[in-house]
Amino acid sequence: MAQEKKSAKKSAQLSDDKLVAMWRDMARIRRFEERCGQVYAMGQIGGFCHLYIGQEAVVVGLQAVAREGDQVITGYRDHAHMLACGMEPGRVMAELTGRMDGYSKGKGGSMHMFSVEKNFYGGHGIVGAQVPLGTGLAFANQYRGNDNISFIYFGDGAANQGQVYESFNMAKLWNLPCLYVIENNRYAMGTSIERASSQTDLSQRGASFGIPGTQVDGMDVEAVYAAAQNAVAHIRTGKGPYILEMLTYRYRGHSMSDPAKYRKREEVDKVRDETDPIKLLEARLIERGILDEAEAKAQRDVIKEEIEQAVDFALDAALPPESELMVDILADSAQIEGGQNGR
Repeated sequence: MAQEKKSAKKSAQLSDDKLVAMWRDMARIRRFEERCGQVYAMGQIGGFCHLYIGQEAVVVGLQAVAREGDQVITGYRDHAHMLACGMEPGRVMAELTGRMDGYSKGKGGSMHMFSVEKNFYGGHGIVGAQVPLGTGLAFANQYRGNDNISFIYFGDGAANQGQVYESFNMAKLWNLPCLYVIENNRYAMGTSIERASSQTDLSQRGASFGIPGTQVDGMDVEAVYAAAQNAVAHIRTGKGPYILEMLTYRYRGHSMSDPAKYRKREEVDKVRDETDPIKLLEARLIERGILDEAEAKAQRDVIKEEIEQAVDFALDAALPPESELMVDILADSAQIEGGQNGR
């Protein structure tokens, strides 16, 4: 089938207040992730830690079109998705540092935390595993007859996983309400997309299943928002799944342990200087007279203080006691039966 053109016009429906809010959301995510890197270096975050710095426009633009009840599921580069869903920075940081006040009582950490209240279903450490799970969420929405969409995020590396194509087939076969968001940040761990994918236009990956797709400038939050509007309108009218490939870029290594020697410093600097999503929107806001430099600085200071409070909250919170070690591991039959009877 023919694919849609690789462009997305800017939306005229974004109010000035909404644009400023999106800028603030991206700046908050950026500051949170910067502090995550520092807290990790202090030895306060265990295990792996994957930062989202550079990709902020993707999740902020997409969440701007989500409705109450829509679900989000993603891979291990997930802190930004949590914040964009409305999860509290302090409790997210508490989870990263293994505290009881974290969203998963300190047991999920960076890669595996959840919030059913915010319809955030993980954080998944197995590459591509969230795609069939997110497709299952979409099936549940269809089965229940609601109007909710499952937003399923995965990367360019995960796009080569077989379970992704099994999910595509099922989703289109049953016209499930799911939005597949491929966050193409150019490198799957340390391998460039050109070296790993015979078809580098990942928006076409659903073509053989009849799933339309659009390639989007993922560094431009207005372009992301406009493309997301189109995709969501397609899905909510019962036409089935949609693919959005977000052309984005991560400034840091794959994880905190990755020195990123597979690319040149000049490449990263060029992206930062020319297409940084936060600087790009801030410049537009100033040019349009919506925001001035003094206001921008004042709001950045507020965000900085908010994230500092989140870090303080996390580091002051209690670690799980030994009695929690085997809690939430298994559910016995009586608990399961009781839960079923209670529904």
